[in-house]
Amino acid sequence: MKIPKALYASARMIYHPELSSCPHCGGPLALANYLLWDKTVQTLEAVLSVASRPGACADPTCPGASMQLRSAAGQQVALPHTSYGLDVLVRIGFWRQERRATYREIQADLAPKVQISLSEVRHLYQHLFLPLLACHERPHTQRLAQAAHTHGGLVLALDGLAPEGGEPQLWCIRELLTGVVLRSGWLARQDQVTFLAFLQPLRELAWPIRAVVSDKQRGLLPAIATLLPSTPHQFCQGHYLRNLAEPLAALDSALNVTLRAAVRTELGPLLRADRPLDPAQPSLLTMTGLLAATDCAPSTDPVPTPTALVCLPHAQPAEPPPLAAGLGADAQPAAAARLADLVVTQLFRRTRYLLTLKGRPPLRLAGLETYAGLEQVVQLSSSLLAHREHPQLVLLADGVSRALTQVAAMIPELQCGAGWLTAITDTLKRAPEQACSSTQVALELQAVLAQCSAPEQSPTLLAFRQHLLKVSHSYWSGLFHCYDHPDIPRTNNDMESHFRDTQRRLLRTSGQKGRTRRSLHRLGAWELLPRPPNETACREAFGQIGAQELASEQQRMRHHQECFRLHTRSQRQTTAQLERLQQQWLSLPGASTG
Repeated sequence: MKIPKALYASARMIYHPELSSCPHCGGPLALANYLLWDKTVQTLEAVLSVASRPGACADPTCPGASMQLRSAAGQQVALPHTSYGLDVLVRIGFWRQERRATYREIQADLAPKVQISLSEVRHLYQHLFLPLLACHERPHTQRLAQAAHTHGGLVLALDGLAPEGGEPQLWCIRELLTGVVLRSGWLARQDQVTFLAFLQPLRELAWPIRAVVSDKQRGLLPAIATLLPSTPHQFCQGHYLRNLAEPLAALDSALNVTLRAAVRTELGPLLRADRPLDPAQPSLLTMTGLLAATDCAPSTDPVPTPTALVCLPHAQPAEPPPLAAGLGADAQPAAAARLADLVVTQLFRRTRYLLTLKGRPPLRLAGLETYAGLEQVVQLSSSLLAHREHPQLVLLADGVSRALTQVAAMIPELQCGAGWLTAITDTLKRAPEQACSSTQVALELQAVLAQCSAPEQSPTLLAFRQHLLKVSHSYWSGLFHCYDHPDIPRTNNDMESHFRDTQRRLLRTSGQKGRTRRSLHRLGAWELLPRPPNETACREAFGQIGAQELASEQQRMRHHQECFRLHTRSQRQTTAQLERLQQQWLSLPGASTG
């Protein structure tokens, strides 16, 4: 049962049409003796009683006599079929997208000013703010025209979000120079026919398209070649490099798994403890909160705790802090032993951290990085043992050395392959001051690929070289357009970042990955749309949108939402929907099935 609101208007506002003459005959307007959309509206500042007195032509023979001309300013106070001001709607949308606030946080913040429920906040955002964004995005022809005039054409980026669980894939076409979303929606298939239908409106644009940036999807290539045969199609170099690195990344991952298993087999108990094993010391680290009496007692250690040594890659080990001056001869050995234990503890922590590294091809290969880091630990341990013996450090050095020996045969091949990938990446990645044409870069990359050979190659490297040549041949026609046109990006990272930012925002506002995926399936095409820069600009833009245009977009959204009517785990909602389907079926005329 809906609880009525106790609203008391602080002002009564009756709007009149801004026009003073009939748009048909130019004659005077006569105001009607009745009011339209007389309602109480809650704004962020006050509660208003708002109405509009329509006008019509005074000449009964004029077609304008049957019109109901309303005030444009009055219609900007609140949208049709809602009693909340446009400023409330904009505030909800901005806090949802800019502050990434949840519906409950927005409702709690609005509660002192506006009587609004949690479900109403959700309804205003999903069914009013998002459709208004879509209506606002369509008429941005002036921005596109200015970009086309300044840069000689538009640069389009196309990308799709990986589908989840067999659902349709969300795709987006974005103009990179302005950030305008030209088209977004779901594709049930990724074949040429589907992409042709998705890209068809590009032919109707009044401005030239300088380039298209995308990945090398199989159905997308012939679709773009059919619709835009003379437009340069730049392939994403990031995807090219990741595809190049796939076989090497798989070998590196296998190396990393083997190396981690070997180290844990050799040093498992020592690595699981945060400090060298000592039966007298429990495995407790820093405690806080409700402290025991022993935790609050002052330390009786005669030596203050020294600064911890952190052994980082390519850094010289820090000098140990000097032993406390003035201590007795009996205290000096104990202080030295404690300092040695702390140094060894840091080396164990460094080893444990190295076993957690994750790869990020093409250049961040976790197996090689872990191997190099463990080699550094062994070298430093050997240097420390030459100065002072320590039983736990001996176990660490010997255990890591034996683990490294088990994978040492794989390292030269991986290092050689990684060097090839680095050379290819450096060739494609040019600094702005290194202006080169596409022909020059293509010749340099061809020379680098030709040098990826050795007199005595292993079968692994030979297969990897063949993979490099095959993938490069596949991408070659679309790798180098960006060097002749500075406005064309090398990668499609801008479009991918737009997807990631949207996913992060939805994850923050929903708190669950499952809800984030559901939001993308149900509202993703609207969530991807950009918004005006601030609330004031947003109110002004939304106030210019006509009621018919908004109703059409809301109908489009409702039609899409119908696809998910039975996508719920609520037994009550499922039962109600199934009963509704049954009633619709039984209302049909009977037909024989014999």
